[in-house]
Amino acid sequence: MHVDMEWWWPEYTLPILGAVIAGGLIGFEREHRGRAAGMRTHMLLCLASTLLMLAAVHQVRWMADTPEGMIRIDPVRMAHGVLTGIGFLCGGVIFREGFSVRGLTSAASLWTTAALGVLYGIGLFGLAVGGTLATLFVLAGLRMIEERLPRLRHVDITVRYGAQAATQAELAARLAGLDLTPDVVTHRRSNEGVELAATFRSPRRIDPQAIADSLSADPRVVAFEVAPRHE
Repeated sequence: MHVDMEWWWPEYTLPILGAVIAGGLIGFEREHRGRAAGMRTHMLLCLASTLLMLAAVHQVRWMADTPEGMIRIDPVRMAHGVLTGIGFLCGGVIFREGFSVRGLTSAASLWTTAALGVLYGIGLFGLAVGGTLATLFVLAGLRMIEERLPRLRHVDITVRYGAQAATQAELAARLAGLDLTPDVVTHRRSNEGVELAATFRSPRRIDPQAIADSLSADPRVVAFEVAPRHE
């Protein structure tokens, strides 16, 4: 009995191994940060892209019974299909939370991982490995640099008042002691009372507990929500 052992060939195993390692490293960084798409998602995505590209590059083998003149090998079309289709998966990790949109970095890492899978699949190992290292630097290395650079931090705050509501100026003055400055403040009135919502910025690290304590000290406040932005 003859067993086809083509899957042991280096031209198959090396791209698959590279894709699994690259997807695992990028996914580990995302999972370590508690993001929606973790290690298994990135590994499967990179592996799937590589397998599809391997099938496209070696199309002549699985079409051996087709007359040579009818075979049209065009791996670029497969690459376009992979990178277009990944958009649906990327859209699943993007969501809106309050005033901010979250998951954009995770979606970008998924799209980049798919591109790396394509590179491993067509055998451009130098470019693929370089791209993997560059991706890890952007996700992990730049985060450490950002922590040391002066920048404004943001927090979304929504405050609901009862019958007696505070003004926009009063809310801003209360939080000014925490180095919080509001951007545009929105007002909403309903039968339950008045709601003020705004994105506040601060030059130093934001302490959600301090904000909660300050708002709780105001007897007019019946409910509030504090949501710091992490991405």
